[in-house]
Amino acid sequence: MIRINGKEAPVAKGMTVKDYLLSNNFKLTFVAVELNGNILPKSEYENYVIAENDTLEIVSFVGGG
Repeated sequence: MIRINGKEAPVAKGMTVKDYLLSNNFKLTFVAVELNGNILPKSEYENYVIAENDTLEIVSFVGGG
């Protein structure tokens, strides 16, 4: 099972983090990804393939005032 932001996401298996983010309309410059309890460097988004039992937390940065 793969969990992303607390929900099951079996369709993410086999995708790179970058592909998953882009397919879900995340802007790469405005997100941080925690993978299995550790921050994943942006340089690894296109290399890391999401695997069974991974847990990702994706945080989007938004501006406002």
